Amino acid sequence: MRQVHQATEAPKCALQCSRNVIASQFAWHLRGFTGRLRWLCHFMRKLDSEPEMELFNLVRMADGLRESEFNQDYFEAWCKGRTEYPKIDACMRQLITTGWLDFRMRAMLVSFAACHLWLQWRKPGLHLARRFLDFEPGIHWSQMQCGTTGINKLRIYSPARQALSHDPDGNDLRRWVPEYGTAHYPPTIADERAALADARDRMFALCRTIAARENAEAIQQRHGLRRSGRAQRVKHRR
Repeated sequence: MRQVHQATEAPKCALQCSRNVIASQFAWHLRGFTGRLRWLCHFMRKLDSEPEMELFNLVRMADGLRESEFNQDYFEAWCKGRTEYPKIDACMRQLITTGWLDFRMRAMLVSFAACHLWLQWRKPGLHLARRFLDFEPGIHWSQMQCGTTGINKLRIYSPARQALSHDPDGNDLRRWVPEYGTAHYPPTIADERAALADARDRMFALCRTIAARENAEAIQQRHGLRRSGRAQRVKHRR
């Protein structure tokens, strides 16, 4: 990774000095790429220092939040790409077949499992880990802890909006979910609007408790961005 980073820095610096508009745009993309490499190192070190995050919520106040309501039928439908949410099913079937998805679609699958289906993240995490050809534990388990890391903002992705943004012509849907749009396509396994309202209420109620905020503050101090002063700003704001 260090070699890749160094090999990227040299052309990036040269392109930044150019007055050519296309060169400047390419330099911007290279800067984003090296930033991702640094984030990868950050999450790898985070797992090294907190190996239990593969098994337990970093915010321990979230223990028991989803476990007792784990719906095995929902889980199996999600694993097989049979939720009847077209974009979710298309992504899961693509992953099962190819072993790869782009980062946004991975985040959407995780968000859907944790929020729409209210599944505790350990089993879904193992399912995805066994499917990714480029599985990296540090990135993976931080992402799987949707809303329970104490640092990352809770992001809930709408499958319909993601389909419009990333597959506006429906090419992926037709490829991976050929039955979509036919008279035999069944209804979704969970009502999106009701599921999201319930997930937001529960997660935000947890985040507002004093114990959860203190727990999150300790996690922020341990793993937050020191260089930008983010941890200090968060503490001041609170």
